[in-house]
Amino acid sequence: MDSGDVSLRTLMGHSGHVLSVAFSPDGCTIASGSEDKTVKLWNARTGKELCTLAGHSGEVNTVAFSPDGSTLASGSGDTTVKLWNARTGKQLRTLADHANAVTGVAFSPDGNTIASGSADFTVNLWDITTGKEFRTLSGHLNCVTSVMFSSDGSTLASVSLNTTVKLWDASTGKELRTLAGHSDGILSVAFSPGGNLIASGSTDRTVILWQARTGKELNRLKRHSDSVWAVAFSPDGMKLASGSGDKTVRLWDVDLGKELRVLAGHSGEVTSVAFSPDGYTLASGSFDKTVKLWDTLTIKDVPIKDSEKSTLSDR
Repeated sequence: MDSGDVSLRTLMGHSGHVLSVAFSPDGCTIASGSEDKTVKLWNARTGKELCTLAGHSGEVNTVAFSPDGSTLASGSGDTTVKLWNARTGKQLRTLADHANAVTGVAFSPDGNTIASGSADFTVNLWDITTGKEFRTLSGHLNCVTSVMFSSDGSTLASVSLNTTVKLWDASTGKELRTLAGHSDGILSVAFSPGGNLIASGSTDRTVILWQARTGKELNRLKRHSDSVWAVAFSPDGMKLASGSGDKTVRLWDVDLGKELRVLAGHSGEVTSVAFSPDGYTLASGSFDKTVKLWDTLTIKDVPIKDSEKSTLSDR
């Protein structure tokens, strides 16, 4: 099921590994964070580089747009989160409180809060208006590698190299549940659009799908041959993309846990994946210093027999 390199476009311009990619909420812009200490903004339709955001003194590990698309957050090895005007590229604010590299950032759905995960083993919550940290979530025993809010903003998920997924009450900071099932460190986490499923990718080469409400493991996806650096649900919640150290992106049917397609074309580890808001394009960032765009409409699903069909109604 290997597609070869059928990518729509390859975005080149970074001088270091691409470590993170994100689409703006309107789907018009792609942000990429790199080991070269910069963030680049690209026109998603043409692939043209729009501007380069320079200001970090360490690699940019993570990028995220605010829900209204006006602000971009970037987290860096320099221990800070920077906020940028996503339209002009102007630096707005620096959030500095972590004691080690910032490895994950996420905006709450209402846009009022930023969560940042760090190699200092903590997650910080910041007030977007004041730039003040108002809560620190402690409990992980190793580097926090990724954070994400549920679609209703009530729950925050964080994952760590100590093999656990932790779920937190976003309003109180109370730890709700710890999900344990991976045999090695976890590198990525994603909520499904409905907020009822969680996907986690690990250095144990697997992706686990969990029921968020109960913490029950629903499925384990095992086709990658190296660490799973990134996971992302499609906007309709029906597909999952995973990026791996095996240099591939794999697409999965969420209900069945079935591999649909292998996207090969990167010459380095795939560190990040993101669907466009309309679900028609998938972006992937890689150690090969590029971002690739894939047309999901031309990636044909493997036919599924009626007898194989099932549903995970809590997508």
